[in-house]
Amino acid sequence: MSTSINQDFKPLGLIKFAFPSIIMMMFMSLYTIIDGFFVSRYVGSNALSALNIVFPPISVLIAFGTMLATGGSAVVATQMGEGKKEKALSNFTFLVVAGIIISVILTVIILLFPTNISLMLGASDILLDDCNTYMVTAFLFAPFSMLQGLFQSFFITAGKPKLGLVLTVFAGIANAVLDFVFIAVFQMGIFGAALATGIGQMIPSLCGLIFFFSKKGDLYFTKFKVNFRVLGKACSNGASEMVTNLSYAVTTLAFNLILMQLAGETGVAAISILLYAQFLFMSLYLGFSIGIAPVISFQFGAEEFNKLKHTYKTSVWFVIISSVVITILSYSTADILIQLFVKDDIKTYELSITGFLIFATSFLFCGFNIFSSALFTALSDGKTSAIISFTRTFVFIMAALFILPLIWGVTGVWLAIPVAEFLTLFLAIFYNKSKILPLINQKNKKS
Repeated sequence: MSTSINQDFKPLGLIKFAFPSIIMMMFMSLYTIIDGFFVSRYVGSNALSALNIVFPPISVLIAFGTMLATGGSAVVATQMGEGKKEKALSNFTFLVVAGIIISVILTVIILLFPTNISLMLGASDILLDDCNTYMVTAFLFAPFSMLQGLFQSFFITAGKPKLGLVLTVFAGIANAVLDFVFIAVFQMGIFGAALATGIGQMIPSLCGLIFFFSKKGDLYFTKFKVNFRVLGKACSNGASEMVTNLSYAVTTLAFNLILMQLAGETGVAAISILLYAQFLFMSLYLGFSIGIAPVISFQFGAEEFNKLKHTYKTSVWFVIISSVVITILSYSTADILIQLFVKDDIKTYELSITGFLIFATSFLFCGFNIFSSALFTALSDGKTSAIISFTRTFVFIMAALFILPLIWGVTGVWLAIPVAEFLTLFLAIFYNKSKILPLINQKNKKS
């Protein structure tokens, strides 16, 4: 089969192939960040706190989409590598339909119980109305958010990473422009922020539907069979990515509750800014991992272990070098990043800049951890991927959040993620040595 993921990639060629996914992921991260920028600058710190309060249910939606996207992409790309095209097309179509159904179910739950959910997430009386407004509006666009996440991975599997990039860039630009119009010009507040994001998500999702219905690439919609075994396998393969996002939801909730007690709404606003910065810098690793995952799955399915070995080595070196660069960049731009979100609130600025200078240490370690988890997903080893992901994003962070603030107060909160990433690094290295190295050192079984 002739497809762009079936190449003998040179180092620069692999990075070039993954580059559209990196940019695409960074633009997707900008959706939330841009909302935060305009809300904090034109509405206020309390509104920014409200955005962070309702992030957990939005993260649950993203979790399901990411699970089906990464896990399903691994299944479909492996079947394409095995030469089972009709089966791959049927399973691809079924997984997209399943994603839409899940998004509708989640939307119904949010629309029925918005206030109960906001209060459960820790919304104060001051923040409640803004929390409800943003959450309900955001979930009205949930099917488009789901499709955007799915198509992000499947565009790459279809050998069209640049198309995904172009659509995401347009969506990001539309989101930024609409944020300015709705929030700064028409003063629609937090409702305008959610509306702008939703409209932005419609662009790649609708264009993706048109592309996959047109049958112009190697991957397109076709008649499908309901196959719960494939759905289970996709969920299993993508479990680590789902665990990651669900853990983000839980840890964000924990951050909010702890900081609300220690520093009030100001503390929640500060952690919102830090999490935005984390999301932006981590998007490079997420985008790179998403970009190379179909390549790894294809090479694994075709049993081209020589190619797989080269892909792995190039990826590891890219992650190591970029981790150092990003950490240096984050320290050198800390003041600029914080000032983007804080206009006149000195208390929030001081709390945020202090926290960020501690928090940024995590960027040295998180790249390899993210790559390792995605690597095992691409190799259809969802169990190992889930162990790394769950330990990284939940076990170590929650343990640190419950212990460190008791010793150092707010400083302990800022230390939680760097400590968790550092501890996870040892686990990731262990699994790479014990499972990946023996695999890639095999001889090719197909000529």
